[in-house]
Amino acid sequence: MAIAEGIRERAEQIGQILMAYLPREAGQQKLVIEAMNYSVQAGGKRLRPMLMQETYRLFGGKSKVVEPFMAAMEMIHTYSLVHDDLPAMDNDEYRRGRKTTHAVYGEAFGILAGDALLNYAFETALTAFDLEPENKGIPRALKILAGKAGIYGMIGGQTVDVAFTGKPLDEETLDFIYRLKTGALLEASMMIGAVLAGATRNEQAAVEAAAGELGLAFQIQDDILDVTSTQEVLGKPIGSDARNEKTTYVTLKGLEAARAEVERLSRSAVARMERLVVHNEFLMELMLYLIHREK
Repeated sequence: MAIAEGIRERAEQIGQILMAYLPREAGQQKLVIEAMNYSVQAGGKRLRPMLMQETYRLFGGKSKVVEPFMAAMEMIHTYSLVHDDLPAMDNDEYRRGRKTTHAVYGEAFGILAGDALLNYAFETALTAFDLEPENKGIPRALKILAGKAGIYGMIGGQTVDVAFTGKPLDEETLDFIYRLKTGALLEASMMIGAVLAGATRNEQAAVEAAAGELGLAFQIQDDILDVTSTQEVLGKPIGSDARNEKTTYVTLKGLEAARAEVERLSRSAVARMERLVVHNEFLMELMLYLIHREK
């Protein structure tokens, strides 16, 4: 099966899982629920839940206990995008080829929808106890989810990114931003899959390291696409980094050096996964595809 077809099929399956966990649009709070659901249903490749599911399968996981965590991860990722698009942040009006949440529902409901998605993500993840109460990995998975999404993970990276907007950055600080802002949720996705399936601590550490390199390469590729792609292909405005005066790998090191770093990191990430005793061919192909994507 071609990797693109495999991604499409899995994304559709994940979409069905997400639909099952989204809240019903009813009650006096209906409008914020509509904004939440609009945000999650905007599409995308569902990369993070897909990586989680495939890593879970890599270590022999076979039950549905991973599904509420998959839904929760996509909710957290989506909330971060909703807030990124706000006028106070990147001020983008298009995401994944359609109007952003704040452009449709207004800035206030953009904020509220993001807040609601973050909170509802943990409500959703906690239902894993109902599915498999004997799974000793659930508490650790919840800790990973909270930590990688918080001030020592995604929010920490976003904080430094905002603080340095319009200011010169060195490579060390840029790496810090990318490893937390983008890499942390990829690390969480793959680690949670491994933990829920019963992987050893050494295996979890190897997965975390590989996912960290994947995240850094993924974000550098995003920098490259921001200057080489088109809005029609990318599904969002290009040139936003330059418009917001952000230092990127491309502005710091040049286009060719950025491409070389993506290649180096991707090879290292794949090599770490290949050294594991267990293997998942689709997961390996997925990692490479995502790093070298064109949108």
